[in-house]
Amino acid sequence: MKFEVSKNSHHTVLKLKERKLDASNSHELKGEFLVLCRPSLKTLVVDMTAVEFCDSSGLSALLIAERTMREHGNIVKLAGVHKKVLALLKISQLDRVFQIFDTVGKASQE
Repeated sequence: MKFEVSKNSHHTVLKLKERKLDASNSHELKGEFLVLCRPSLKTLVVDMTAVEFCDSSGLSALLIAERTMREHGNIVKLAGVHKKVLALLKISQLDRVFQIFDTVGKASQE
């Protein structure tokens, strides 16, 4: 799984660099989320601009991040979600769980 992590004093951005988020790579992402999602991290922004496809394994990875962050009273934001992935989030009603933004810049401002 290819990704890049950048941090500042307000949030951490995890930029996914894969076209697919599925069973072939979601386990690596789950591991990274467990490392990143510490009580000291207030906001995690997941940049999904490159992700064109996501399956239930990918959603499971995102939910691990959301649950871990919520347990600490913190938040996960999704940015740059492709329309096909957004449709999946809506069908599964996960658009009610995640804050979704057009860009990382907008997610970082709020």
